[in-house]
Amino acid sequence: MARNPTIAGWREWAALPGLDLPWIKVKLDTGARSSALHAFDLEELPGDRVRFSVHPWQDTDADAVTHECDVHDRRIVRSSTGHTQERIVVLTPITLAGRTIDAEVTLSNRDQMGFRMLVGRQALRQGFLVDPARSFTAGRAPKEIRRRNRGRA
Repeated sequence: MARNPTIAGWREWAALPGLDLPWIKVKLDTGARSSALHAFDLEELPGDRVRFSVHPWQDTDADAVTHECDVHDRRIVRSSTGHTQERIVVLTPITLAGRTIDAEVTLSNRDQMGFRMLVGRQALRQGFLVDPARSFTAGRAPKEIRRRNRGRA
């Protein structure tokens, strides 16, 4: 744990600069070991690479971003419903509450989940304390971004 941990709420706005996503609403979940990102159209490429697309906003396919990167790992992950599946893992920086960390992120379909991204314990232990009574401790995305996100901020 960092000497001066950053206090964050159970939900925050974050950026994934390595994936060209300046804003995505994330759930900080100390009950989840790994982080997960909603990804679709996964295509495994030669040289252990992957191409995938991300819908950053819940309940809409606006502003989809397609990205290609190295596969860091493949892991068997148990979902919150108890089902296991093999997922591709990528490494990407996450900027959360003014702090940027490198995180292992599994790619999965989170269409039916409340958040397009979940930040788990492995990432959070790099200098965050989660206060479950708070939300958006680092502020909110600009109004035009929140409107695009259908007012769900």
